[in-house]
Amino acid sequence: RVIVDTTVQEKAVAYPTDSRLLEVGRKKLVMLAKRHGIALRQSYEREGPRLSRRAGGYAHAKQFKRMKRVLRRQRTLLGRVIRDIGRKLDGADAGARETLQPWLQRAQRLYAQHRNDKGKLYALHAPEVECIGKGKARTPYEFGVKVSIATTLKEGLVVGMRSMPGNPYDGHTLAETLEQVGILTGTDRPPATAIVDKGYRGVKVEGVRILMSGQKRGITRTLKAMIKRRNAIEPAIGHMKMDGRLGRNPLKGALGDALHAVMCGAGHNLRLILAALRLLCARFGLTMQALISALLAAPVDHRPVCG
Repeated sequence: RVIVDTTVQEKAVAYPTDSRLLEVGRKKLVMLAKRHGIALRQSYEREGPRLSRRAGGYAHAKQFKRMKRVLRRQRTLLGRVIRDIGRKLDGADAGARETLQPWLQRAQRLYAQHRNDKGKLYALHAPEVECIGKGKARTPYEFGVKVSIATTLKEGLVVGMRSMPGNPYDGHTLAETLEQVGILTGTDRPPATAIVDKGYRGVKVEGVRILMSGQKRGITRTLKAMIKRRNAIEPAIGHMKMDGRLGRNPLKGALGDALHAVMCGAGHNLRLILAALRLLCARFGLTMQALISALLAAPVDHRPVCG
């Protein structure tokens, strides 16, 4: 019996704004072109930072029409740099083409995207980052990758944890999570019962009984207690984010997302085991202390023993 829930594993990226992304794209392309000996017609090293500061000032003052004019100019400068490098890239050596091509593709993607587009680029150094809205008041949007977590019902040990790129619907991740639980526990079959929240509404997995929070039909007293236990996964996620570094992923790429999620789950289990060992040692120490105190407090008979 497992509890399943999802959270967001944020990447080490700054909050994305159009002005900052356009300036970072221009600066990165200019730097790489200089490093590989590609002479540009114009680098805009003076105008670029000045436009970025102006856009920030207009946004702070809520002068959005002026800010849009600045963004339009920044997009124009980025497009000029992209086209200039694209014209001169064929004459460069193989090493320069291999290094510049992926960054040029990301810059072109950034140049072409608009406000309401899907699959936007939020960080040039981490193109796999997604914008995930979780409905939280203090963090309405989180930038990273979705992670599915499965813990045991009573002990709270993590028995399944994997990254889910592409920001899928929570219910569509349930089958893969339960499959991983079967692999990691060595049973090669999914658990018999999974307790989930309402984000998994309408999902069925063959051979698995799915209990959902708020479910009323066919619920006995025992099943009701199991459903109430679902909230136990929330503090586990909080501890992994605060103590286990799940809240900030420094590893690169989709492979780094998957490895970091698994290591955070393993670290949480190790912390639970160490806490249980500390409690066991404390109980053993108290027992020995009480025994020694009882032996010292016992009266001693000093009468001689007759043979």
